[in-house]
Amino acid sequence: ANPFSVITGTSAGAINAAALAGGADDFDRAVRRMVDVWKNFHAGQVYRADSIGVLRTGASWLTLMSIGWVLARWRKLKPRSLLDNAPLLDLLQTLVPLHDLHDFITRGQLRALAVTASSYSSGDHVTFFEGDDSIAPWKRSQRFGIRQKITHQHLLASSAIPFVFPAKALPIDGRDAYFGDGSMRQSAPVAAAIHLGANRILVVGAGRLHEPPPDLRNAPPERYPTLAQIAGHTLSNIFLDALAVDVERVRRINHTIGLVPPEARAASGLRPIDLLVISPSERIDAVAARHVGDLPRPVRALLGGVGVTSDKSDFRGAALASYLLFEPGFTQELIALGRADTLRQRNDVTRFFGWVDPCPALPRDAAAGSPGGVERRRDPLRLR
Repeated sequence: ANPFSVITGTSAGAINAAALAGGADDFDRAVRRMVDVWKNFHAGQVYRADSIGVLRTGASWLTLMSIGWVLARWRKLKPRSLLDNAPLLDLLQTLVPLHDLHDFITRGQLRALAVTASSYSSGDHVTFFEGDDSIAPWKRSQRFGIRQKITHQHLLASSAIPFVFPAKALPIDGRDAYFGDGSMRQSAPVAAAIHLGANRILVVGAGRLHEPPPDLRNAPPERYPTLAQIAGHTLSNIFLDALAVDVERVRRINHTIGLVPPEARAASGLRPIDLLVISPSERIDAVAARHVGDLPRPVRALLGGVGVTSDKSDFRGAALASYLLFEPGFTQELIALGRADTLRQRNDVTRFFGWVDPCPALPRDAAAGSPGGVERRRDPLRLR
């Protein structure tokens, strides 16, 4: 059975959310299919990674940045993005089924699917949702939720990393507007699930929540940041910081609600939200640094021009590379890390879902150490 009546996602999370919602009639199969796809990813399935494709988009974009707008205008050079993600649409149409969403909602197997995107036209942060008729649209300052049939174009819009992938046009208020990655200007990533009626929320983050601080004790002298380091830092601020802040906000509100007398709480309409947060215990850029060499050669050459290297000890450009690292070595290590981090929170997971742990003696740190050392025997909670 599907344990999640409401599924929401942003950026790559929107694709995962849609994959799970599209398989709501057999959640276990949907999870296994999604994991199989991520384990066997290659960059060419997401964006044009061949020499011609990279030259057509990436070189034109870098020319625009390095030679200047005057030359670009003279040559009528108008690149839309660093890379062309046209292959991703083919992948989504094949592996992310959306045609049964309405039936799942009608039969009560799913309450709602929501994906978020940021409007370049208005600056608003928009949550598109397909769900039960009882769910009402909402509007807050610079963010709102709108009922709309979810398509693969919504997923492309939500995952359109700024500068890297092209914006996508979506219909809204009777006209087309261009949207980019939903992590941009996302001040309250947990809010969509709350608006859709969730009282308990499993939050799967990508970093900045449990990751350790960098160890600078034996670090070499600082060098001037490369363009890749600056770009990676900027993207990390866009993608990672808002979730940690919003989780803190929800927990603070929960604490405040707990101080309110029950009668007053009932009159206010406020309700506490039970959060379970799972996020990486290792810095993603550190993982990415070990796999930069897995990128296709044309992409490595393109990134090398802005300071990304294949040196596994050089993290400075790894954050930028991590957004393009759709290669099995990297994704499999992330999956193993996610499983290890989930097992470390085994007691919290069983409490959250109301499960009885059939193997309570399994040490919480059974997955301690490197992700490659995670215990491989079947986990009774099926968290693999």
